[in-house]
Amino acid sequence: MKKAIAGVSAAVGAYALMRPWMKRWGARPDERNLSYPGDDVVSSANYQAMMAVDVNAPPEAIWPWLMQLGRARGGLYSYDWLDRLFGFLDAPSAKTLLPGVGPLHPGDQVPIGKDPKWYYQVRVVEPNRALVMFLEDPRAGWKWSWSFILVPEGRRTRLLSRSRSYVPRRFGTIAMWAAIELPAFIMTRKMLLNLRERAEGLARAPERAGVNALPHAFPA
Repeated sequence: MKKAIAGVSAAVGAYALMRPWMKRWGARPDERNLSYPGDDVVSSANYQAMMAVDVNAPPEAIWPWLMQLGRARGGLYSYDWLDRLFGFLDAPSAKTLLPGVGPLHPGDQVPIGKDPKWYYQVRVVEPNRALVMFLEDPRAGWKWSWSFILVPEGRRTRLLSRSRSYVPRRFGTIAMWAAIELPAFIMTRKMLLNLRERAEGLARAPERAGVNALPHAFPA
């Protein structure tokens, strides 16, 4: 019994040490302190996390992949086997741009799962700059905005993922949020890395992604 308690205590302590790193993975201090499109979607947020990767491609090579997010669309670009296991996806994430899928507009629904009640609502679309989606659970009372921000830096782009949430201060809700925080970090990190891979591939060889050339700007 004592060993079990000690093991649980060690795991909780390790997780507590990891949380600050998870909530800022890849993001620079100056980036974390700036305001971005969609920050006002959850104005009462009491939780915020931000992740980022460098992409050796322009924003125009990232944007079309974001425009086809969702179940029965381009997928979520993370660990497909996990997304399919939990029912978020019904097929592997696309590795090419899909004809007839997208673009997204404010008010659109991005499905995530078999239940039609579960979807991201698109709130902000700024072509080649920002995509902001919103998800809530009225029963639990939590709200979540998820922003993808594209910041050009020379020939590269900073791809930022920013999460802002309101989590009611109730034991059950806090416990649920704690349970999903680590899986969400793992899945989002993989998603950013896969988006980087796809965008860099599109910039190098557009025809492999299903387009004849990489235009200066993709339509919204």
